[in-house]
Amino acid sequence: MKADKQKITRLLKTARGQIDGILRMVEEDRYCIDVSQQLMATEAILNKVNKEILTAHLKSCVSQAETEEEKEQKIDELVSMLGKILK
Repeated sequence: MKADKQKITRLLKTARGQIDGILRMVEEDRYCIDVSQQLMATEAILNKVNKEILTAHLKSCVSQAETEEEKEQKIDELVSMLGKILK
């Protein structure tokens, strides 16, 4: 993986902390909207992580592909992933 590992790790640890907090909120029967807001905040962090990873893939793996066939394969993988993200 060519993405900034320190940045990715920091963001994922933040998301993990938020998920732990959300679990506590559920256990405490907290207000639904508050739980939902925390879920959306966690999703935003995970989306940011995914964007970082996919950007690094495009800038390194795709651009540094040695053959046209390899480049096409990497682009196809990226298009497939975008299809899953954009549903």
